[in-house]
This record gives sequence, C-alpha cells and structure tokens, in this order.
Amino acid sequence: MAAINGIRQHLHEHSPFADEPTDCVQWVPGDEVQGNEYNPNTVAPPEMKLLTLSVEADGFTQPIVVHQIDGHRYEIVDGFHRHRVGSRSAAIKRRLHGFLPVVTIRAARADQTDRIASTIRHNRARGIHGVAPMTDIVVSLLRAGWSDADIAKELGMDPEEVFRFKQVSGLPDLFQKQPYSRSWD
Repeated sequence: MAAINGIRQHLHEHSPFADEPTDCVQWVPGDEVQGNEYNPNTVAPPEMKLLTLSVEADGFTQPIVVHQIDGHRYEIVDGFHRHRVGSRSAAIKRRLHGFLPVVTIRAARADQTDRIASTIRHNRARGIHGVAPMTDIVVSLLRAGWSDADIAKELGMDPEEVFRFKQVSGLPDLFQKQPYSRSWD
C-alpha cells in the first residue's frame, strides 16, 4: 500500500487538480483513523444498516475526509459513519485488508475551527429526500419488475414505507398483485 499511495501522491503533486482533495485518495490502516469530538451528526439504526448495505454492495464510493494529525494518525472531518462501517463490518474490513480510503482536507483548512465548519457544511449539505421524487423512484422500480421486498431492502425502507409511496402515487395498477382481503369490503 505504501508504494501505491506513494505513486498516487507523486501524481497528485504534478496534477492540474492538486488543490482538490479527491485528486489523491490514499489507503490508510483503519486503526489510524479516529473520530473527532465535535460532530453533532447522528445516524439512526435503519440508515446505518442502509449505509452498510451500500458499502457492501457498491464499495466505498466516497472517501473519508480527514485531517492528518501526524505521520500516522488521522482525525475525521467527514465520514464518521463510513469509518464505522469500514471498521466494524467484518466482511468489509476483510475485503479492504483493514484499510480505509481517505482524502486529506486542504492544509489551509487544518485549523480546528475550520475543520468544525467543514464538518457542519458536509453534514448540512446532504439534503433530504422529497416525497414526490421518492414516489417516482418507487414507481419506476415497481414498473421495472422489482418487488416490494426488493425495494424495501435495497432502499433501506420498511414494507409500510413502500406501501405508502405506492398509495401516494395514486396509481391503482401498482396494487394489482396485492392479495385480496375481505377487510377491504
């Protein structure tokens, strides 16, 4: 890994994008990456399960943003929950050989107050999922042949959520395969 990271670092130094942290993703031992003491963000258990599924199914698509404390320790600026998944899931940890992908925040932003502001910006910039767009997604997946169970699993929903999105859509054909119940009379 040292050789791969060294090659990436050398390329980064000569890159026209050298000021962009994502230009140089490094793989560091997971036990050298630690959380910070100021992140107010929390993730509920269903979303943590979904994040774990996401990293298991899709891989690490976003590196963990860190501040390098010394030559061998890193403090998280953004990605605490990705760090948790990469450190606690035995299958992911084994797949990554105990390493985690990180990018280092710009040196000019390394002061703790700048890192705190960056953490909050990362947290707040994630946005929320609107009902109408999520309904459209559920409808398109159903029309593509996905089952309610597939949608619930892959999107981190419970069965009632999928049912509610189907109701919101107002499209009766989404309920064609539902078993008839006398309670509907």
